[in-house]
Amino acid sequence: MGNKIKSKLEGLNRYYFDKDTTTQFINFLRDQATVIAPHSKGDVSFSFEEVKNAEDVVLEYPRTIQPLKKMFMPPKEVLINFNLKSNKYKQPDLKPDKRIFFGVHSYEMQSIKRLDFSFTKGHPESNYLTRRENSMFIGVAFEPDKWHFSSAVGIDIEETDGFAIYFYPLGPGYLVFEITQEGGKLIRDFGLGTLVNDQDLEVEEKEFKTKIKYHYNRLPEIFKHVYDSKVWEDVAQKCLGCGTCNLLCPTCYCFDVQDEIELDAENGQRSRSWDSCMLRGFAEVSGGENFRNSLGERTRHRLFRKFKYITEQSGVLHCVGCGRCSSYCPADISLVDIVNNLIDDYSDQQKKQAI
Repeated sequence: MGNKIKSKLEGLNRYYFDKDTTTQFINFLRDQATVIAPHSKGDVSFSFEEVKNAEDVVLEYPRTIQPLKKMFMPPKEVLINFNLKSNKYKQPDLKPDKRIFFGVHSYEMQSIKRLDFSFTKGHPESNYLTRRENSMFIGVAFEPDKWHFSSAVGIDIEETDGFAIYFYPLGPGYLVFEITQEGGKLIRDFGLGTLVNDQDLEVEEKEFKTKIKYHYNRLPEIFKHVYDSKVWEDVAQKCLGCGTCNLLCPTCYCFDVQDEIELDAENGQRSRSWDSCMLRGFAEVSGGENFRNSLGERTRHRLFRKFKYITEQSGVLHCVGCGRCSSYCPADISLVDIVNNLIDDYSDQQKKQAI
């Protein structure tokens, strides 16, 4: 095994599942709970969906279009139903159903941990937390493509924090690691995996193609010095302001709340839907004023939310390196390029001060 994999996984009980056993395991999981896993969506895209047929699950995929947060914070949901005549309202009946999320990448799991922080700090958000209850996560390793950079923000492929079980591709099947007692019980109750603790199995470490120039621990400090960087305006020259980067980000959680009145003029719904700080109307206030009017200001705010503002409260970066914002950007803007250009700007500042 590669040294990094050894340090992460050595000492854990491990089993071997061939592909047929893996399919049987997914069917076994479906007997325990609702199972959510990656599915093909068209020719080259993937999406987390409820498993109806274990054969449809895809475990070798680069990333899903929408992040897993859609299962805990839907793109649009009704918060209350109300009646204007009686002046009464009722919340939808939301239950903490038991769900197993299968085939989750480490950066996706860590994005849920970031959302946990955001939705429990201050006034806990009940809808998110209700959906979060009774959730189990089963991870799978991934092959980094040109957009992934999770290791550059401190999240290794083999990061198992949050998982109950972890799958690592090996030959025609998977090494299956028991991470928690609950995960171990599931594997033993399933009973068809082969225990391989005594076998010395060789697995090569996977290399990331995209990297940030500085160690991630230095990024919050660098962001203290680049608020007025010319980089923001350079990015704005290319940016279309479509908001795709925010809406596909696994740790963004901003939303808009609107009331809709039915044609009877009595009943209505209050709903919330995902919003994006990259959209012009996001920071618009009464009177038409906008306190982040330019694309450069909005880009700066987006990155400061990932690398400084929330990080100062939580202690971790709130970018998880999934690469969605870059891979789906219609203007071909790379978040890693932005950060590396900011690092260059910071380095130039330091050199000028030293002269």
